[in-house]
Amino acid sequence: MVDYFFLHVLSFAIWVPVLAGLVVLATGNDNKPDTTRWLALLGSIVSFLVTIPLYTHFNFAEGGFQFQEFSRWIPAFNIHYQLGADGIAVPLILLTSFTTVIVIISAWEVIEKRVAQYMASFLIMSGLMIGVFSALDAILYYVFWEAMLIPMFLIIGIWGGPNRVYATVKFFLYTLLGSLLMLVAFIYLYFQTGSFDIADYYKLQIPLNVQVLIFLAFFAAFAVKIPMWPVHTWLPDAHVEAPTGGSVVLAAIALKLGGYSFLRFAMPIAPDAAHSLSGFMIALSLIAIVYIALVALVQKDMKKLIAYSSISHMGFVTLGFFIFNNLGLEGAIVQMVSHGFISAAMFLSVGVLYDRVHSRQIESYGGVANTMPVFAAFAVLFAMANSGLPGTSGFVGEFMVILGAIQVNFWFAFLASLTLIFGAAYTLWMVKRVFYGEVANEKVAALKDLNKREFLILALLALLVLALGVYPQPLTDMTNATVTQLLSQLAQSKLPAGLPSGL
Repeated sequence: MVDYFFLHVLSFAIWVPVLAGLVVLATGNDNKPDTTRWLALLGSIVSFLVTIPLYTHFNFAEGGFQFQEFSRWIPAFNIHYQLGADGIAVPLILLTSFTTVIVIISAWEVIEKRVAQYMASFLIMSGLMIGVFSALDAILYYVFWEAMLIPMFLIIGIWGGPNRVYATVKFFLYTLLGSLLMLVAFIYLYFQTGSFDIADYYKLQIPLNVQVLIFLAFFAAFAVKIPMWPVHTWLPDAHVEAPTGGSVVLAAIALKLGGYSFLRFAMPIAPDAAHSLSGFMIALSLIAIVYIALVALVQKDMKKLIAYSSISHMGFVTLGFFIFNNLGLEGAIVQMVSHGFISAAMFLSVGVLYDRVHSRQIESYGGVANTMPVFAAFAVLFAMANSGLPGTSGFVGEFMVILGAIQVNFWFAFLASLTLIFGAAYTLWMVKRVFYGEVANEKVAALKDLNKREFLILALLALLVLALGVYPQPLTDMTNATVTQLLSQLAQSKLPAGLPSGL
């Protein structure tokens, strides 16, 4: 039985949370919500535990796919159930399963109606997102990619704010339309190889003009998901209307699907196009880092401010990808994991305040540190991490990307480093007005500090933010061999002999 588990560990990682979600959905009862909550928590913890062997049994010296599984699915079209994970996928799978536990605990007393449906949506979505990180067959990947939209659509549409229908439809249309172009690219690659196996796509010799079209088709899907400027406008709306758990999963996991997919598909399948269009990608990344940070400065809604902050910080991820060196690429991966912890913590912190005051407006607060000192300590720590304070995880990834960028172009690094100023500006502006000064009103005066449940989830995230900030080596050791192999792939031209390597 143990051997069977390790041979199919990725399948367990995908289907245990999906099965747990279905069980919660089938047995849940709003008349007995505590039973539903405990069942969902048990499902999420088991789902997290089955992903831990991906780290403990990972071969750090191997850059390729590990834990591979293969089963015939639709043989007539060469579509197969094919899974595998490398040093880029495994940290994101662990982040997904861990975040699901946090989300289930965070909703314990907050969600009072349709508890089973809420909990089940997150469990099922967790399994589907792990499927995206694990799939080595293009159609299997596409099925997981599209299927995870459904629970998120329901989470925002049912438990969201007053404008939830608008935000949900906008989120769905943006992500769906981009994905259709990705499917077109997969179909083209299928007719070239007769397969949907990603490994076959990596070997394909493609003319540059076709590579550019393939890259742009992938870009349409992945840039929306990250999201990159100028296709970012769905994210602030979705965050503002989503319940706290929905915002946490959107920021911590869903945005990383786009970043991961650039590394899995767009760049290794069309490496010459990736190099040719790197200036375009770097420009968009720097606009996100600088311009969106300035947009965050003028926000009055805390969730909207953090949403724009997420777009700015994810600009570091794409910048790190397209400077094509080890420091930049490893820094981008560290940034994805770090942003998962920090953004989750910041949205949960806003959720703590919203549950008590029922307002996300900065002007509704003031002097919170006087009535909630323990909570304020956590919130300020996460705000400092969001600003890139050394010793926190927010510093490590951004610093590595800046070091990688300076090896390519000083001005890339200079513009990227402006986030240390702008990020501190909008974050500290929010912190000052929400937490410090005199108690602003009666609602703030009546606030009670963290309960045990809230303390637990914020303490766990604080430990992870500090641990990754002080000692990032376990993560960088895992990614190093895969990053080195990927950069080697990207350095090898896939143009047919005799064709020029530039536009």
